[in-house]
Formats: sequence, structure tokens, C-alpha cells
Amino acid sequence: MSTSPPADRRALIADTAIGLVAAAGLRGLTHRAVDAAAGLPAGSTSYYFRTRTALIGACYQRLAELDLADVGDGSPFGTAEPALPGAPGRDPVDREAAAAALAGLLYRWLTVGRERQLARFELSLEAARNPELGADLRRAGRGPRVRAAGIVAALGADRPEEAAELLVAWTEGLLYDRLAGALARSRPAPDLAELTAVARRMLAAALADPA
Repeated sequence: MSTSPPADRRALIADTAIGLVAAAGLRGLTHRAVDAAAGLPAGSTSYYFRTRTALIGACYQRLAELDLADVGDGSPFGTAEPALPGAPGRDPVDREAAAAALAGLLYRWLTVGRERQLARFELSLEAARNPELGADLRRAGRGPRVRAAGIVAALGADRPEEAAELLVAWTEGLLYDRLAGALARSRPAPDLAELTAVARRMLAAALADPA
């Protein structure tokens, strides 16, 4: 029997659930399947997350945590809110550095993070069918948008919240197109140079003067 603390057990359960959704879709997500895949005693998942809705909500939060951790891993943006580019005590980040960082994130999410992003698409669609999940999805999505608003504000956006919404929407659209779109299977492997060029265009459009 695992003796991991509750916080670790919750993360293990959420990570395992995300992996199951990536592999088999939502039809593969059951409490029993999570217990088995995680190597936990029967009933462990239902102890921490009594309902399937609660389990999916935990997946939303875990996905947001992992994506935000990626934003800070090896990027010039930092992980703590006070350390956003342009904040006191931090060197400014120019657009080229921001484009390179965004391209790096896209490359990661299209390669080693591919399964996680596919699971996120599946799980997000469930909120459109189940109103009980709407609040959980909105709560999980707030952090990445706050981070994006801080980044574009430091890059000179006049309306950072609006620019961040556009940047997040374009990022998610690109990920969906490359991973699950009609031409996803026929596209070449992700290329960092091409993604950097795309990231430059996305940032330039997001930071353009509003009409």
C-alpha cells in the first residue's frame, strides 16, 4: 500500500486520470481504472474524489499547474507572479526572447507534452456538456491567462487582458490544429524554427494597436 502524503496522492491520481483520458478518451476514465493504473488500493480514487465530476475537476486543476510550470521551466518569464518580465528587479524581455520562449512551449506541448494536451481537449469538451464542470474549468483557466496578461503587459500591450485572451486563443487553436485537426496526421514533425516564426507573428498581432 502506498504511504504517500495526501497532496502527492491527489497529484498521482490526477496525473493517472489525465494519462487514461489521453490514451482512451473519457470512456476510459473510471475510479477503478485510475486505481489500477496508479497501483493504488481499490477505492483510493473515490476516497479523494467521490464523483466523476470531482475527478475531472481535479484533472483541470492539475493540467493548469503543469502548464504553468512549463511556462517557467527554461523560459525568460519566470514562475512567480512578482518575477514577470518588466517587474522590479527583473531585466526586460524583448519580443524576440518572448517569441523564442513561446515557440519552446509550443514545441514541448507538441512533442513530449502531446498526450497531456490531447487529454486537455477531451476534458475541456466535457465541461460544455456538464454545467457542473464549468466553474472548475474557468478556475483552472484563470492562471494561464493572468500569466499571459503579465507577459504581454511587460512587452508593451496597451490592453493586456485583451491581448492575453487573443494569445491564449491562438495558442490553443494552433495546438488543436497540429494535434487533432483534419491535417494533423499528415503534417511534418514539429520544427522549432517554424514555430518561432509563428510565435513572432502571434505576438506581433496580439501586441498590435487595438482597432
